[in-house]
Amino acid sequence: MTALRTVTVDGCPVHVLESGTGPAVLMLHGSGPGTTGSGAWATTAQALGTSWRLVAPDQAGFGRTPLPAGSRGGLRVWTEQAAGLMDALGIEHYAVVGHSMGGAVALALAAARPEQVTRVVAVSTMGAPGAPLSAELDALWAAPAGPLGARDMLSRLVLDQALVTDSAVDARSTAMREGAAAFASLFPPPRARWVDDLTLSARTLAAVRAPVLLVHGADDRVTPLGTAAQPLLDHLADIRLHVFGRCGHVPAIEHPHEFRQLLSCFLGWDRGH
Repeated sequence: MTALRTVTVDGCPVHVLESGTGPAVLMLHGSGPGTTGSGAWATTAQALGTSWRLVAPDQAGFGRTPLPAGSRGGLRVWTEQAAGLMDALGIEHYAVVGHSMGGAVALALAAARPEQVTRVVAVSTMGAPGAPLSAELDALWAAPAGPLGARDMLSRLVLDQALVTDSAVDARSTAMREGAAAFASLFPPPRARWVDDLTLSARTLAAVRAPVLLVHGADDRVTPLGTAAQPLLDHLADIRLHVFGRCGHVPAIEHPHEFRQLLSCFLGWDRGH
């Protein structure tokens, strides 16, 4: 059973997709305009079935979750809201899966809540010390709402351009228009400062005690493997890296079956799956 509902976290409504029962997995989307929790993770959640309780929120400033009053978002806001959401749901222990920006939030959350976060899967992640703003991420954050902006953005996310279908462009274009006002305040130029905001210090990364799986595309131009994932190998205590060949920034879309198998195996490690 999959359900959409709103949960109040520190006085702010958070829109959440939930599915399944069992051990909890918090799923955090990335930062592209028009991105939502359900848009990023609904297909993965459906394919994983009912073995886990999956919680996929729209993070502050995305989808139907507004920014808290006086806030422009940022790593601290997203991390605190993620922790507060799981507290509000009464979930004491959970794994965290995060894509891109969501990967940085997942790692920050694991550092802040070491007694609660059991595993981390950081997909095409941001957050590595010293990672620069790539030209592709700069263009992605600047993509204008509408069909042209949606098509340009999607073309940068994937290696196989056949995945940039008219239906995908239409869906993203609609989502971009609906969230345009809030998104405009999140990553205004100069944009390198927002990469800096999402960068985790060596001290924060050293505080992550949960096992971490990094999943990355060899052809990712938004968060390149060499500057985004590989540097984290030197900072995390319990770490493994899986690289998909012929894959850009969204392994869940570009290699869906293998990605879900990888995710299921890692999340179910302690359950004998």
